[in-house]
Amino acid sequence: MQLTLLAAVGSLIWGTLLAAMRVGPVPLMRGFGTFYVNTVRNIPLTVIILFTSLGLNNTLGISLGSKVIDTVNFRLAVLGLIAYTSAFVCEALRSGINTVPVGQAEAARAIGLNFSQVLRLVVLPQAFRSSIGPLTNVLIALTKNTTVAAAIGVAEAATLMKEMVENEAQLIPISAVFALGFVILTLPTGLLLGWVGKKLAVKR
Repeated sequence: MQLTLLAAVGSLIWGTLLAAMRVGPVPLMRGFGTFYVNTVRNIPLTVIILFTSLGLNNTLGISLGSKVIDTVNFRLAVLGLIAYTSAFVCEALRSGINTVPVGQAEAARAIGLNFSQVLRLVVLPQAFRSSIGPLTNVLIALTKNTTVAAAIGVAEAATLMKEMVENEAQLIPISAVFALGFVILTLPTGLLLGWVGKKLAVKR
């Protein structure tokens, strides 16, 4: 759960910045945002998670401020999930930005607001409201994607299930319990955020 929450917050922040780059007026930043999103979305999450562990930690020695292997792996897993999920957050937000009438941004610029003010005060608040549905899907996918962190030894659901199966030798019951746990976690979240999305939807 902690892995999901930290990755979700980080992905929302980095994904929002990427979305701002992709719709921004600076060609270099717009190009970087486009390159990042298109590249990351086409790389398997397992490869990204393994890169954070083998590439950053084992090869470059980057440990994110800790020498304890379990803590290092956890932080690297969070970093990998953020790097991957933020690309999808960016696209969800960009679709929401595209629903905001151009006239509103032009009116805001006409009264003297600069690009960052227009984005922060006019565009993004409406974009978030329009993007709750897609962002919910991204959050649910992130919750399930945390199992990939087992590839670098992070003790999340997949790792715990594997250890229990090895100790108890009851594959089907234990797998069913963990599968049910994911359903219990993701289904209410999807229903709740879907309801919130309908309540906050911007009427055009």
